[in-house]
Amino acid sequence: MNVMDRPASSTAAAWLEAFDKAMTAGDAEAATALFLPDGHWRDVLAFGWDIVTSNGADAIAERLRAALDRTRPRGVRLSGRTPPRRVKRAGTECIEAMFTFETATGPCEGVLRLVTAESGTRAWILLTTLDAIRGHEERLNRAGAGEADYQRDFGGENWLDKRLRHQRYEDREPAVLVIGAGQSGLGIAARLGALGVDTLVVDRQQRIGDNWRKRYHALTLHNEVHVNHLPYMPFPPTWPVFIPKDKLAGWFEAYAEAMDLNVWTGTDFRGGDWDEAGGHWRVTLRRADGSERLLKPRHLVFATGVSSIPVKPKLPGLEDFEGTILHSGAYTEGAAWEGRPTLVLGSGNSGHDVAQDLAASGSKVTIVQRSPTYVVGIREAQRVYSIYAEGIPFEDCDLLAMASPFPVMKHGYQLSTAHSRQVDKPLLDALEARGFRLDYGPDETGFQMKYLQRGGGYYFNVGASDMIVEGRIGLLQFADIDRFVTGGARLKDGSVVPAELLVLATGYLNQQEVVRHFLGSAIADRIGPVWGFGEDGELRNMWRPTGQDGLWFTAGSLAQSRIYSKVLALQIQARELGLA
Repeated sequence: MNVMDRPASSTAAAWLEAFDKAMTAGDAEAATALFLPDGHWRDVLAFGWDIVTSNGADAIAERLRAALDRTRPRGVRLSGRTPPRRVKRAGTECIEAMFTFETATGPCEGVLRLVTAESGTRAWILLTTLDAIRGHEERLNRAGAGEADYQRDFGGENWLDKRLRHQRYEDREPAVLVIGAGQSGLGIAARLGALGVDTLVVDRQQRIGDNWRKRYHALTLHNEVHVNHLPYMPFPPTWPVFIPKDKLAGWFEAYAEAMDLNVWTGTDFRGGDWDEAGGHWRVTLRRADGSERLLKPRHLVFATGVSSIPVKPKLPGLEDFEGTILHSGAYTEGAAWEGRPTLVLGSGNSGHDVAQDLAASGSKVTIVQRSPTYVVGIREAQRVYSIYAEGIPFEDCDLLAMASPFPVMKHGYQLSTAHSRQVDKPLLDALEARGFRLDYGPDETGFQMKYLQRGGGYYFNVGASDMIVEGRIGLLQFADIDRFVTGGARLKDGSVVPAELLVLATGYLNQQEVVRHFLGSAIADRIGPVWGFGEDGELRNMWRPTGQDGLWFTAGSLAQSRIYSKVLALQIQARELGLA
């Protein structure tokens, strides 16, 4: 229950009052003195049109000196959201408070985490984030009906007529073209729509949601429902804790309809180029009927996700293999392989799930491990989302989740991984005894950092690890394979592991390579890698300006897509308004 902790509230209010006084006076040194010497400030658009983390007093002071006169922050005070409270974050006891303030651009909000130091109460972490551009806020109909809402147009176009005409784009160009109608594409389209930015989403699948609907039969999400809402439309409280793929696919379809999103399905993005003189893209789309359409959007958003173009590695002798070869993204179910030998190459989530599905279908399946893998129980995997189980509004949880500068995030993941490792120790020991190679992520940060760095390399155990330990799923190290032959994989000792099916659970190309494929090497090289942390501690090219005008990226989990869709939408809106 949210009960106001008065000492925490008064302590936070006093700090915010001092911070407001320093900011209003334009005194960067006085504001910086309120932080720990090794404190962190993460700014998301409030003090500039980018996502910037400043670590340490010198970096914080430099950022403030550059921004205070231009942004004119004022009115820093506690918000009406979750009250200040004492919590532990990344192993550190702190007072956590949410606050609001104003800048020259618009209303902002933030998170403050205070600790006690020898010099007094100091800021350990500060998050500041722009909430809206003043005068151009989201169109959420909170003010009630206007005069036009009471009028009816008998004999004219009704709502559906207008919607269908609007979706055809016969008389205009979209300001934004979004490639991909998964959670990232739908989320950014909904945010832009609420801001009045004309947006078209295209997807090569025949139905919205097919990116989930057509995946393997047993697939469900691996994190809990209360973490995964889409913008503006939370899932019903009656939904299962772990959402099945077909239920999620149906929700995506309903979401696009309910949010009045403009989506062209069965549409291939063929490529395009940037018109420097015109300040827009020239892109070609191929519609379901085979016709082509040239569009000239000012912004192009790749929402194809971390999982886009499948990686199909060159394997020795694979051309001699006479069985069926599938990428895990094309695998659906194992019934056809009952009683038949199969191989799954790759030991991440998809590889394990496919192997378990094949084993449950009666196949004699062997998983082939190419590199060490982090394994964590499905229950323990939820630990990193613990903020969402604290009983506060999920909108507040989203704000708190943004207040994790890279050094703090890394330490938090290390603590979580160490705890999970102890809880899962019996299973992990048994896997190692079986010959399964384990790791615990870069610097022992577990699955989250693996996901954020490379998009895979871990498994949430829902039973496949137990089946490997018990021998119901075979285990083979890729290093022991000499080459593939007609009937399977020949090992270096000369024996052959038979297989009639080879599933390649080998991941997907970086989005930079997706750009290279569709927009050419010059643009791909200009933007550099997409995803993974850069030297600034932020994900490279994600939800922020890239090296190419008008080119943006969004991807990630449902939670990431929901949180950062607003960040990306505000940046695009700012450019449409000439503010950035």
